[in-house]
Amino acid sequence: MAAEKGNILIIDDDQGVLYTVKMILKQQYQNVHTENNPAAAFESFLKYNYDVVLLDMNFRSGATDGKEGLELLTKMLAEKPDTHIIMHTAYGDIDLAVQAMKIGAIDFLVKPWEKEKLLSTVNNVYQLKKSRQELSQAKSREEALKRDIEKGAGELLWKDKSMQSLMQVIDKVAATSANILILGENGTGKELVARAIHRQSKRADKPFIKVDLGTISETLFESELFGHAKGAFTDAKEAKAGRFEIAEGGTLFLDEIGNLSLNMQAKILTAIQNKQINRVGSSGIINLDIRLICATNKDLYREVEDKEFRQDLLYRINTVELPVPPLRNRTRDIPFLILHFIKEFSKKYDKRGLTIDANEMDELMDYNWPGNVRELQHAAERAVILSTASKLESKDFIQKLEMNSNFIKSTNSFDVKEVEKLTIKEALIKTKGNLSHAASELGMGRTTLYRKIKKYQL
Repeated sequence: MAAEKGNILIIDDDQGVLYTVKMILKQQYQNVHTENNPAAAFESFLKYNYDVVLLDMNFRSGATDGKEGLELLTKMLAEKPDTHIIMHTAYGDIDLAVQAMKIGAIDFLVKPWEKEKLLSTVNNVYQLKKSRQELSQAKSREEALKRDIEKGAGELLWKDKSMQSLMQVIDKVAATSANILILGENGTGKELVARAIHRQSKRADKPFIKVDLGTISETLFESELFGHAKGAFTDAKEAKAGRFEIAEGGTLFLDEIGNLSLNMQAKILTAIQNKQINRVGSSGIINLDIRLICATNKDLYREVEDKEFRQDLLYRINTVELPVPPLRNRTRDIPFLILHFIKEFSKKYDKRGLTIDANEMDELMDYNWPGNVRELQHAAERAVILSTASKLESKDFIQKLEMNSNFIKSTNSFDVKEVEKLTIKEALIKTKGNLSHAASELGMGRTTLYRKIKKYQL
């Protein structure tokens, strides 16, 4: 029978006991560590995550009061409240057992013990620890998956040839464990690409955990991604697994990674490099086995040049780059997607029989769709909801079509740079000069917008 992956720490002043216990437990557990010095034991305890700790009650020669053991027990549980500790002593004092259990020990062994008793006690405590850990992970995973389900994941739909090369690369990389960076404008379907990779991977039966990094504040960043120990901060009433931990064995999708501050980038880099994390409030190490997929709408190479994104992090996350084309570059998909969404939302809102004729469809194909597939989806939903006739028109989808057409005509030019210049100018007017809001409206990074403002002398 293969040994369990458990980490066991044995603390006893008797070298003979340490050797015997280690030999017995090594048959069943992969990592069995021994310490005969309380200070060194505590240092090791802080450094690593042990599943079970066997702690002696006495360390001084002739001592029988259990004081040292109880003090170390208290100290350990203060640092890591979820630790599963078995106390053992040569003196079967029931009062010591009661004190230890009151402080937080899981079980109590009296020396000399039989081999079977030792194995069964450690195994029971190890299985309890494992069950509680899995329950914590499952609870956090359930919450994350519930948010995904409520949001609606959708699927990657396409017919245009411009998507064919992307799908071919997805087929090739899905079976590997390579880190992937998905690039594309807002609304192009980067998350759907990530999910397609996960579904075709060897980790398909494991969780797919998405983290929208653009919505996590810096103060909650570590807790959300790496989890926290009970009592780590004021509201930490119970231990919580972070997104890295609950994605164990599966895929972790970090969306909008270009929005991270340099400080947060450094923490992500450390976790990826070491394949290890520490929960907030705990120095115990948690090993990681995840497939990492990241996505951004930013030009990370430009961000690296501007010292706004770490070059070493970029190299870690972009083993394979997958650019997702904007909707304006896959126009053959527009009619296909519109008909798909009309059918979907007609069913959802009980408005059967809605159609759209070819001329109206042509107008929608001529529209630039700056918000890409996401904008088209929302436009289709609005058109279905507000429809009063069975035949939909282009204006039901995009009220701004006429304004968009007039704007292009007002430039008296189809020069891309001139159109871009006037578009940026309009966005700055609309947002009253707020660069962050203007950048969001334009679907570009703040740094990129600033650079273009200088370029066009706006």
